[in-house]
Amino acid sequence: MLAMRHHLLTATRRAVTSPRTMATSRAKTAVSGELESQSNGLDDGAKRTDAVPSLGINAKRLAAAASIRDRGIALLRNPQINKGMAFTLKERQLLGIHGLLPPAVFTQDEQIERIIANVRRFNNDLDRYIYLSSLLDRNEKLFYQLVTENIEEMAPIIYTPTVGLACQKYGFIFRKPRGLYITVNDIGHVYGILCNWPEEKVKAVVVTDGERILGLGDLGAFGMGIPVGKLALYTAMGGVPPEQCLPVVLDVGTDNQNLINDPMYIGLRHKRVRGDTYDAFIEEFLQAVVKRYGQSTLVQFEDFANQNAFRLLEKYRNRYLTFNDDIQGTASVAVAGIIASMRITKKKLSENVYLFQGAGEAAIGIADLLVMAMVEEGITEADAISKIWMVDSKGLLTNNRPGVRLSSHKAKYVKSYKNLASLEEVCNDLRPSVAIGAAAVGGAFTERFLKDMAKFNDRPVIFALSNPTSKAECTAEQAYAFTDGRCIFASGSPFDSVEVNGKVYHPGQGNNAYIFPGVALGAILSKTHHITEGMFLRASQTLAKMVTQEHLDEGRVYPPLSTIREVSTRLAAAIIEHNYEHGLATFYPEPVDKRAFVEGYQYSSTYDNLVPMTYGWPGVSE
Repeated sequence: MLAMRHHLLTATRRAVTSPRTMATSRAKTAVSGELESQSNGLDDGAKRTDAVPSLGINAKRLAAAASIRDRGIALLRNPQINKGMAFTLKERQLLGIHGLLPPAVFTQDEQIERIIANVRRFNNDLDRYIYLSSLLDRNEKLFYQLVTENIEEMAPIIYTPTVGLACQKYGFIFRKPRGLYITVNDIGHVYGILCNWPEEKVKAVVVTDGERILGLGDLGAFGMGIPVGKLALYTAMGGVPPEQCLPVVLDVGTDNQNLINDPMYIGLRHKRVRGDTYDAFIEEFLQAVVKRYGQSTLVQFEDFANQNAFRLLEKYRNRYLTFNDDIQGTASVAVAGIIASMRITKKKLSENVYLFQGAGEAAIGIADLLVMAMVEEGITEADAISKIWMVDSKGLLTNNRPGVRLSSHKAKYVKSYKNLASLEEVCNDLRPSVAIGAAAVGGAFTERFLKDMAKFNDRPVIFALSNPTSKAECTAEQAYAFTDGRCIFASGSPFDSVEVNGKVYHPGQGNNAYIFPGVALGAILSKTHHITEGMFLRASQTLAKMVTQEHLDEGRVYPPLSTIREVSTRLAAAIIEHNYEHGLATFYPEPVDKRAFVEGYQYSSTYDNLVPMTYGWPGVSE
């Protein structure tokens, strides 16, 4: 038994660490030379202190050891540097922790083996979520190493779909604060609260007001699980250092009476504050972020309700480095999947009829980016818009619906057409080739709807993008079964492989995580002042190019999630290239090797050697 365990551990170490270690080593060497050559072009007084670090092995070790301020038990309680039982004997003796740990020394790979065994012994994903959260609270590097190396298994636990349930139960599972809770009662003091955050070099902020958490509605302060989970993916998938990430909830109350009555609710117990006071609160928050962390700090708006999401994006997109992932991130990943699916249907984007179930922020975002992509193919904007049809809760968007007032963001896609109430009626009448669900109406893609899509098209494109799984328009099994395995399917939540007529299909997950870490990383490193729609279209096109013919043959329109770190790295490099091409980047001089530039910045979750390095002086004995 012991021999078998040793063999498995050895095999795991070889399989997991060797390729990435080699790639990291090459990247550090490349970026070191790149940035050294850049520095030589500046005089000493002009050298950037905020440039991406390019440390050699000795310098990196020296920096890691020098950064240690804690000793003894305080060191073990610091999750940024705690290695648990992976501290070597020399580290334990020099850092004052010898005797505070059991005598055995484990490698990081052995620790991961133990963590995975513990994760798998739980009976439900919420317990797994709580367990992994506690790991993050005590050992940051081990958490990110675990997630990075096992992303397909861990991502659904630390983010969608499990994070939805975690948010609903947040008052019950709350253990330790992560992020900042800023309330509407704090107007006039927001900057002071930001100063309470211990990190001074924040580069990415994810903020929510909790009004539209996934497809679950108003969860108020319970929504903190979303920015926490999103930023964990920034690090695990994109490599943004965790100390540079800040999750924030802006608590203006909640209109969910069940939460107000819930004795475990952790937020303000009153109805949502709206109007001028709400807007002043948002304005003060953004100004405080820039004052505290600088103009180039990225602020991602997450899970704001439709009435605020669109107007806040329009209000601030040209004033701050900001984007809305529900609108723009969802759009980018969906358009990437559609671009990839065109390689199967052998059509141009502009040769399709698109039918959306939903006309909210996700649907409008996808439609807007689709229009931009079709215009790039050579048709007019009006022609592109004419190919997009939307169904909301009142039926098909038409200009003669009785008693229905359309919001401004829907107006572009209103058609002069007869009124049709149901999605099935609309499908039968318009015969679309692409169906996109983004309204969180579970089961909206019925058996009849799916069979009609298969009747009208040889290879119907069906994207059921709503989260969590209970809100998906259809399951992968339903989509493949009711189209005789001919559909090109993608979903917002993960689904298992499906076998139809003897063939196994691997449904693609249109996860925003394919997009936002890379876009954010590219924006941060190029020091752009604004995030444009062109950046998201470039991200879509770059992601679509990563889908191989083998992936398409398996039914995938996205690369496997296991490759997400590589995807994010390539996307970031592409965004940086785009930003220099279009005059959006302000980091100078321009890095020649964009990929090496990205890899030199990315966070490493492998343990550092914390033994201080020593050196001699001429003529001085040791």
